[in-house]
Amino acid sequence: MNGTLVVGSLLGIGLVLLIAYVVGVYNLLVRLSNNIDKAWSNIDVILKQQHDELPKLVEVCNSYMVHERETLEAVIRARNAYGASRDINDKAKAENQVAGALGQLFAVAEQYPDLKANQEFLAVQQRISVLESTIADRREFYNESRRGYGTWNYRVLPCSSDHQYTIPNRDQYSRYAWVCGHSTIELLNGSG
Repeated sequence: MNGTLVVGSLLGIGLVLLIAYVVGVYNLLVRLSNNIDKAWSNIDVILKQQHDELPKLVEVCNSYMVHERETLEAVIRARNAYGASRDINDKAKAENQVAGALGQLFAVAEQYPDLKANQEFLAVQQRISVLESTIADRREFYNESRRGYGTWNYRVLPCSSDHQYTIPNRDQYSRYAWVCGHSTIELLNGSG
């Protein structure tokens, strides 16, 4: 009778500990998942601020760069593509277009000394540069949040290999990560 009581007590304690572990890990994954959402929202807000500066930049450049209409239109098309995108993958691709168009615009602007000396152009260029630095910082937090989630979800949690439990789905976040300092996406190979 005593042996049965001890075994039953140990099984009960083990069951309680197992349930506490599962609940704790699930809550951790929910918190990490929310961090990913928050990190992406921060990036998205700053990208929108940066894109709000683009019409000002095009307007300043417009009077100087009469023969560069295609370059100016590429910036606006890329900005509009970002505004029309709805998911993280489309936004990442659109942001790549914006970065490319901006790089091309700034390269062409080098050929116009009067434009480079224009105070309004310099102010908008500086604002865009500050926003790009802020975006790089936020991307670092986003990548860390995604990596933390991936570590817990795929390496620590003792699940089956297909991970078919009621764990918050971060599929879109685990496939792509923003590369710090660049407006590009990188397909991860599961290492990170």
